Amino acid sequence: MPSTMPKAPRRRPGATLALLAFAQLIISIDYNIVYVALPEIGSGLGFSAQNLQWVISAYAVAFGGFLLLGGRASDLLGPRRMFAVGLGLYAASSLLGGLAESATVLVAARAVQGIGGAFLFPATLTLVSTCFAEGRERNRAFAVWGTAGGSGMILGSLLGGVLTDAFGWESVFFVNVPLAGAAALLTFVLISPDARRIAGRSMDVAGALTSTIGVTAVVFALVQGPESGWLSPAVLAAAVAGAVLLTVFVAIERRCADPLMPLRLFANRNLSVGTVVTFLYMGTFGTLLYFLSVYFQGVHGYDALTTGLAFLVPMAAITVGSQTAGRLATRYGIRPVLVAALVVGGVGAVIVGATMATGASYAALIPGLLVLGIGQGAGYTLMFGAAALGVAAEDQGIASGVASTGQQIGGAVGLALLVAAANTGLDGLAGQALRTATNDGLRTAVLIAAAGIAVTALVALGLRRQNTEQVTEREAQPDSRPVVHV
Repeated sequence: MPSTMPKAPRRRPGATLALLAFAQLIISIDYNIVYVALPEIGSGLGFSAQNLQWVISAYAVAFGGFLLLGGRASDLLGPRRMFAVGLGLYAASSLLGGLAESATVLVAARAVQGIGGAFLFPATLTLVSTCFAEGRERNRAFAVWGTAGGSGMILGSLLGGVLTDAFGWESVFFVNVPLAGAAALLTFVLISPDARRIAGRSMDVAGALTSTIGVTAVVFALVQGPESGWLSPAVLAAAVAGAVLLTVFVAIERRCADPLMPLRLFANRNLSVGTVVTFLYMGTFGTLLYFLSVYFQGVHGYDALTTGLAFLVPMAAITVGSQTAGRLATRYGIRPVLVAALVVGGVGAVIVGATMATGASYAALIPGLLVLGIGQGAGYTLMFGAAALGVAAEDQGIASGVASTGQQIGGAVGLALLVAAANTGLDGLAGQALRTATNDGLRTAVLIAAAGIAVTALVALGLRRQNTEQVTEREAQPDSRPVVHV
């Protein structure tokens, strides 16, 4: 379906891409920056051991629950507006979090931060997909964006350690305020105004309510299940309520004239397969940072700062993988390069798992971390671009929301399953016995993730082949470029 949006020249595409990558860096840094500060947050605000996880979970639940709404809002209200709104929410909630003097206020701030991310992430993806022509230009844009996203998650661990040690836990929230605030202001300078709203289109309120509450309930069940038990009343109630509401949501979308999530989008094989790939990617690659953190700290006794420094090697590898993937995708197409990246990353995970031992040195881990990082960075760069291929410009927001929701749920499912596998047999152990059992459990989880990465590569084979010759022809014809006035 061709786009009906008006076209216009872009404003400084290089600066625009830098801003989009910077916004993705903010989201990615926040993914891990709080982990390192959790002990100080818990003691400073009086969290109980059972409630401390909600500093993380409140963000994850809100982010996952509001992604579909955030994606459709980009389509209907404009990606530039939602980009600025998301950054504004990030800045305001980060300020509130840093000033929080009670556990309740901090958890509420983290939830608002998650909602901001749910509006910001699809808007960022939409702007990358619509501001840059399919083919070489878009592949390069996704390479820069993917580098920011992949390296940002690791940079968050390092930055969290440095800030917490130097300035206290509040600093991991305050750092977002000037960053997100400045980016929000630059939005109106570097990104062209949104196109006029298409007549006759409106927000599907019933769909928005059922999908947002339904996905939120499902993510809550997945996040809370490992802590409370999968058969606990709260987890079961949330899971059942989420399943019922999402069933109702699908029924609403079948009958709605202007649905929140048009089911016709799933006729696009790239979006359907790409969403499954993002789900599996986060359930495998996305969990490894957690297990490596536990390995460095729980098995080898690294402090927060040393753990952050240990991630510099994979961060460099992720950067190389992201930049290389964009160039290779332009030459050979997204599908073969994505599959190759997943295979490389899976091999790297096997090497890392095989070298994890209580007496192993950090140097022994470096070869595996390098191979893993290259595959991980390349895969992250390409999977969202693969899901966006063939989607009309006016549907890019909700398509990004669908793929991003798969990413969030995949991460929650993967972490829950792999943590359960890693923690099997740890009860009642202490000292060296606990350290050895922890290492064995972590190695098992990493090798299971490697098997999952192999499955992800097989799924990625279902993507449609990209005709690189046709893409090259479109790039040579400026009038046919799908550049949208955003």
